[in-house]
Amino acid sequence: MRRSTLTLVTLLLVVAAPLAGATTVGAASAQADSCTFPYSATDATGTEVTVDSDPERVVTLSPSAAQTMWELGASDEVVGVSQYAAYLDGADEKANVSGGGGPSVERVLAANPDLVLVPNSTYGFARDRVEQIRAQGVPVFVFGAGTSLSFVADKTEQIGRLTGNCEAGRESAAEIRTSVDQMREVLADEEKPVGLNYFYGYTSGANTFIGDVMTTGGLRNGAAEANITGFAQVNTETVVEMNPEYVVVPSGASVPSTAAWNSTTAVQEGNVVAVNENYLQQPAPRSVDAAETIMQAVHPEAFEEYRAMQTQSNATATAAETEMATTTGDAPETTAQATTTVAVDDTPAASQTATGTSTPGFGVLLTFVSLLATALLATRR
Repeated sequence: MRRSTLTLVTLLLVVAAPLAGATTVGAASAQADSCTFPYSATDATGTEVTVDSDPERVVTLSPSAAQTMWELGASDEVVGVSQYAAYLDGADEKANVSGGGGPSVERVLAANPDLVLVPNSTYGFARDRVEQIRAQGVPVFVFGAGTSLSFVADKTEQIGRLTGNCEAGRESAAEIRTSVDQMREVLADEEKPVGLNYFYGYTSGANTFIGDVMTTGGLRNGAAEANITGFAQVNTETVVEMNPEYVVVPSGASVPSTAAWNSTTAVQEGNVVAVNENYLQQPAPRSVDAAETIMQAVHPEAFEEYRAMQTQSNATATAAETEMATTTGDAPETTAQATTTVAVDDTPAASQTATGTSTPGFGVLLTFVSLLATALLATRR
């Protein structure tokens, strides 16, 4: 996402099953304004997690949490990442806390963290290791399973609050929500074709954030309409019966070259949309970029209207910022406005294996799939 000034307008205008227990992603709002410590919140395991002081050393056990920290402009606070966060600029300078079959307890503790951020999937298959870290007195916050872009916005705000980056978290979350609202607005009267997300034999059904990314980008989620819930296998009979008009795949993946798949409208018309897997498969701020990629491929005219709407929003934000600076007597900072090019990244990231700390977006299910499938720039806010 490259909408750094867009937030000001908003502020001015005023596969694993989900973990048991209350998830308070978004609960940061109650204490967000003060952004003081100690700060306490209940995570997805039902554990009340208390962070005594503003964390200076954060370990992220998932690339989505790492991506969020990068988007908040707080990468310097991250001291440990999973191996799947390698795509982030500067991640190679952080400690790799991945180990065999999950996170390495020793590597995490060696990083001397003030806070550890844990995805639902890692906790699902490496609960004992996560609890070992927690037993050492380290604050550990476990997130629930993402089901929507709204969840992503709430999670972003929560990470900002937990790490003392409250304003950046609120602004990033506001950008996500505004972009989603704008996409839905320009697509309101558009006919939505049937789409199918496909990755190595699996799909994203109802109650998945990838499904929400697809519908936000202007597709119907064929898997959800076929009564598929969560991340699940999809058979060829269902594919033929569904006859998707578009197939969305993560970069580096493809649809099978079989008679069944070749009979679909999507394949016959060349409507296979490859999306950067680090954006499509991670419930983090750049998932909005994934929705934009889909929207540009499926609804190019609406996409241009969306871009024009963003340009207008940015212009309004710049004018408001200038007026505010004039009122306060401060000269406004000049922010370079990069041209947004929604393109796909055809370079696949490292294959997911059971040695990783996380399987972005798919939980334990995809960890298993990865074992079978061995063939398997955004501006910082």
